[in-house]
Amino acid sequence: MAFIQLQTVTAKLQGEGQNSYQLNNLNWQVQSGQHWLLIGGNGAGKSAITAALLGYAQLITGDRQCTFERMELVSSDMQKQLINAELQQNQDDITDGLIAARLVKDIIYENADSVFFDNELCRQLIDIFSFSSLLAQRLRALSTGETRKLMLIKALSNRPEFIVLDEPFDGLDTASTAALNDILAQLSRSITMVFVLNRLDETPDFISHYGYVVDGQLQHQLAQPNDTQRDDLFKLLHLQHTDLTIPEKDPANSPPIFTGDVLVKLCQAKVSYANKTVFSNLDWTIEAKQHWQLSGQNGSGKTCLLNLITGDNPQCYSNDIEVFGFKRGSGESIWQIKQHIGYISNALHMDYRVGVSALNTIVSGFYDSIGLYQKASDSEINTAQRWLELLGLTDYKNTAFTQLSFGDQRMLLIARAMVKHPTLLILDEPCLGLDEANRQRVLLLIEKICAAQSSTVIYVNHHANDKIAGIEHYLKMEDFR
Repeated sequence: MAFIQLQTVTAKLQGEGQNSYQLNNLNWQVQSGQHWLLIGGNGAGKSAITAALLGYAQLITGDRQCTFERMELVSSDMQKQLINAELQQNQDDITDGLIAARLVKDIIYENADSVFFDNELCRQLIDIFSFSSLLAQRLRALSTGETRKLMLIKALSNRPEFIVLDEPFDGLDTASTAALNDILAQLSRSITMVFVLNRLDETPDFISHYGYVVDGQLQHQLAQPNDTQRDDLFKLLHLQHTDLTIPEKDPANSPPIFTGDVLVKLCQAKVSYANKTVFSNLDWTIEAKQHWQLSGQNGSGKTCLLNLITGDNPQCYSNDIEVFGFKRGSGESIWQIKQHIGYISNALHMDYRVGVSALNTIVSGFYDSIGLYQKASDSEINTAQRWLELLGLTDYKNTAFTQLSFGDQRMLLIARAMVKHPTLLILDEPCLGLDEANRQRVLLLIEKICAAQSSTVIYVNHHANDKIAGIEHYLKMEDFR
């Protein structure tokens, strides 16, 4: 029987910049036919442990044994590496024309000549994810969810004996999540799987073993637990929110107050690229103190629509759009618009690759900048410190953003978006990558902001369980295809 085993392992993983994570005295064995779920808080070391299991860590002491021959990994880090590699290829292509960016189909079929590559499964996954129309696209043209689908199609089509799926459902719409669950259940009969999940409601039915991770250690390992044992394990993840108060505005640095009734108005909005129309005939009026939930499948144009509002999509100037009293294209500057907006998205997270401290990450929200390039005032620092305390990240105030876990980075970027109490707060899948406790904390934060009526909220979300009390207006992108 095939297996992977770590015995009293001490190992180091090197991340971006000088970021490293060390595991100490780790013991774990995964046998063929077992299906594990690792749970724990942000920064607990779940992803680091799976990296050590796969042999990606620098082994200092101890022993790693592995008899699996074909292994795969799907994770946010792998997704980021794939995107960065394509960015580098694009840059090379621009500078000297030596390397051309690959098509989606080239990435999927990279190992098609292997005897293990499953063409039938590949075609099935392409159909399940409605991916046929994207095969001729460049990687950079894909949305976050579509890129995750690409990685899943490629990894599963290689028919590994063992696979680590680190947040495989993140960024996927409801239909895609259900389809992936079904195909994983079928493949579980022939592939040994280890899941890293922050959402307990995404736990596959075929999970046989559970591990609870704290500070890089598997503090609890349960094999075939009963309902009571499993529920007791899950309770370790939940926090009690007894007193959660949003820090007040910084009186010395708050955006100008917009007194109009209509914040945003789009008339017959349309976005298209080449011969593909993303959406069209979209009328949308956002009035002050109206809170909206925006939904739609991967690639339906949610982010495109938001970028029309923020001015980050050049097609905003070919559309009939009014934002904060400015008619788009009437001579307004982008900063006259963005001073009223707070924004968090997966794209922003991917772009925020600077070594600024956790404290200054939040302060940068006052200036709508990636990083901080001017001296912060005492009141800005005090306000940012109150946000750190609220998020439970005070101990990390001087830690570089790039040295924090993905979930902690996400929490900081959400605080960055909220810190100036913007007129319009755009939250594009804010809970992506957050564990159960931090997700509940963020959802409660958003509810309190909605109730305070100081910011109008646009909330993008795929998960029905992440509803926000106070949001009573809904826009579905499927209505404008």
